[in-house]
Amino acid sequence: MNYELQQKVNTSTSISIKSQKPTLRQAQCDKKQNPKDWLRRTTLLGFADSFEKIKIREAITKSKKPIPLLLLLLLFSCKTPLQIANVETQKNISINADLKENESFSKIIEPYKNKLESEMNTKISHTEIELNKVGDNPNLGNLLADYTFEGAENWAKQNGISNVNAAVINIGGIRTIIAAGDILVKHIYEVMPFENEVVIVKMKGTDMNGLFDYYAKTQKNNPVSHLVIETDKGVISKELINGEPLNLNKIYYIATSDYLATGGDDMTFFAKGETISTGIKMRDLFIEKFKENPEIKVPNDVRLVFIK
Repeated sequence: MNYELQQKVNTSTSISIKSQKPTLRQAQCDKKQNPKDWLRRTTLLGFADSFEKIKIREAITKSKKPIPLLLLLLLFSCKTPLQIANVETQKNISINADLKENESFSKIIEPYKNKLESEMNTKISHTEIELNKVGDNPNLGNLLADYTFEGAENWAKQNGISNVNAAVINIGGIRTIIAAGDILVKHIYEVMPFENEVVIVKMKGTDMNGLFDYYAKTQKNNPVSHLVIETDKGVISKELINGEPLNLNKIYYIATSDYLATGGDDMTFFAKGETISTGIKMRDLFIEKFKENPEIKVPNDVRLVFIK
């Protein structure tokens, strides 16, 4: 095996490696293909392979430049012949305001950029008031919880589930407000920048107590739909699902996000249920719902009440 190591002073490190003969590792890789020949090859090649690795390590140690991790992995990989040439470390280029724009590249992406900006600035709805995250019953939170419920219920009816009972989302997943005025596609991307999916969690009535206990403990304004939860000094005083008291003998279907269904925001109670994937992206659902409602009417019902 022939190894060449050369160092360029004050510029970069260049390493060229050529493999002419099979290595010990290659012999090991060929064990299944050549079982009779394997022992003889590994015995003879073992000495040569070890000696060659020592030479490589000595060459690397003498080099004053850092050796790329990828190169080290390739040196000891299980393939032959091994040929690596002109591996160099170059000066880092800082991406800042001083970096000149590549005009040819800009011309290539310009039509795609213009198309994207046109799509992002498309009007899909309108609101007379600000949609925000304020209070125990934020209007934007409740609106998006309702949209989650509606999207999940529509999917459920098309897939053999009679109905969805309620929906739960998290206020932290709503990243910003929507100001009064026209609602554009880009506003929904700003509100929901994540690739979260709508899922349905099938839960026993006895396990639903974990959901209500979560709100009693945290008293957090995570938006809900078709749920009423009231607490008094950290104790549940009222719990309704679709206007009815909790039935411990019933099976409930709760719409939420895949993030919450897997324990996000400490909603570990969902782990007791069975998660059903819908394949619906929450952001895509919200965009469609805003399109269906050209003038937004925000829900004003009280869903969460925390008396301290």
